[in-house]
Amino acid sequence: MSIYRDDHEGFDRPRRRTRPRTKDRPNYADAPVARVVAIDRGRYRCMLEDRIVTAVRGRLIPRKGVIVGDNVRLDGDVSGEEGTMARIVQVEPRSTMLRRSADDADTFERPIVANASQLMIVTALADPTPRVGMIDRILVAAYDARIQPILCLTKADLASPDELREAYEPLGIPIVVTDPEADLDPIRHLLEDEVTVLVGHSGVGKSTLVNRLVPGANRVTAEVSELTGKGRHTSTSAIAMELPTGGWIIDTPGVRSFGISHVEPSSIVGAFPDLTAFVDDCPRGCTHGSAEPECALDAAVEAGRLSPERLGSFRRMERAFS
Repeated sequence: MSIYRDDHEGFDRPRRRTRPRTKDRPNYADAPVARVVAIDRGRYRCMLEDRIVTAVRGRLIPRKGVIVGDNVRLDGDVSGEEGTMARIVQVEPRSTMLRRSADDADTFERPIVANASQLMIVTALADPTPRVGMIDRILVAAYDARIQPILCLTKADLASPDELREAYEPLGIPIVVTDPEADLDPIRHLLEDEVTVLVGHSGVGKSTLVNRLVPGANRVTAEVSELTGKGRHTSTSAIAMELPTGGWIIDTPGVRSFGISHVEPSSIVGAFPDLTAFVDDCPRGCTHGSAEPECALDAAVEAGRLSPERLGSFRRMERAFS
């Protein structure tokens, strides 16, 4: 029999001819708040001050109600000593939540991480070759979640970054280029004091980058398959790590698809403040796509108030929905 007793167990619906024990639920306002840094088979590793505390879910927390990056309140033994176990009794409100579906035919949303302020899209310039469609889909998910995107181009020793840089600079997002010997200070500067989730196709060098940013991270790396040209999955679950220079990064498993069925195309324009002033003049129901005959964005380009490169980059994400 378990030695852990849940304070909420008295709040189930009362059986016939019985009365609930009390109407007062426990108040966890004074319970310590920790960050969920990893999840493994029902056990939640939580960073509380300077120690890791292992916890389980309280009965009133849904089975999928806690994800990496969540700030949670803990009850029970929070010493972090070997063999001890705390309990997650409350999930604090999330500032952001990054989601995806397995593919566009799958409408089931999969939360990836909570409370990230930045999303770094990691893509290789070669081995494997860049997938612009994948980049655009992840960008759409970032804009929908209102998370600042960053584009990180790896393996610059194998190919030039010029083409991809030219394609994405009009969006105004930070773009960093690296190779196995490159100075990472520009990346460290972008990550400092932020919570940044790293997302990318398998084999793009994400784990290698993490190992350089966080000494001792020991994320497993693997080569790209010569047969398929695709990367092998190395990271199997999301994990949050504190950066020596301040801030956190959340490494996620490599993805081979990124469904955005949960995103409404009309919501993306809201992530571009310089475009919203123009779209107010669009006819009702305008999707702001290239096929719209009276879109005010086209009129803004013709009038010289909006650059065609900026509009082209914005509309390229439209194709991510097709």
